[in-house]
Amino acid sequence: MHYSTLGAKLMSRPPGGACASSLTDMVRALGLNIRPATTGDAAHADVVILAIPFGAIRPFVEDADAAGANWDNRLVIDASNAIDFPSFKPADLGGRLSTEIVAEAFPGARVVKAFNTVPAAKLEAPPAQAGGRRVVALSGDDGSARSQVAALIERLGYAALDLGTLRQASHLQQFGGTLVAQDLIKLA
Repeated sequence: MHYSTLGAKLMSRPPGGACASSLTDMVRALGLNIRPATTGDAAHADVVILAIPFGAIRPFVEDADAAGANWDNRLVIDASNAIDFPSFKPADLGGRLSTEIVAEAFPGARVVKAFNTVPAAKLEAPPAQAGGRRVVALSGDDGSARSQVAALIERLGYAALDLGTLRQASHLQQFGGTLVAQDLIKLA
């Protein structure tokens, strides 16, 4: 996981509602900059990366709000994809973008869609590939937030591809879009 190399304190919420202690072995393997976290911890983090199933976002927000979350001006990175299981097709959101729904769930937050087009296995691999860097696409309606996320992507060693606003990028970045699961490399 490349996030552990940033020099910042990172928190990881256990998958599937497991207790934070279930992450102990993973945390030891990843290093001192990562620690297990509760939803309450994430509710007060400066940056929250939503790397959870789309259907788990609303319960996460409810738990975070119960823990006293205030989303005003906080950066929320939406790495989720609205997928209809078991068909593995884009969920029917009534013509709305999944990230618009996410933004409504985090009132006042600056929401950016990123890290959702690259499969997790590719994100685990080093970002330097084939004489270049793996591309991570991003979009959002707040230009300053997009710049912050682009800088984070670059710090992680990837090449940031800013697609503009959510609506401008929807046909490329939403699940089922042109860039989803494509392994793009920006050559040096």
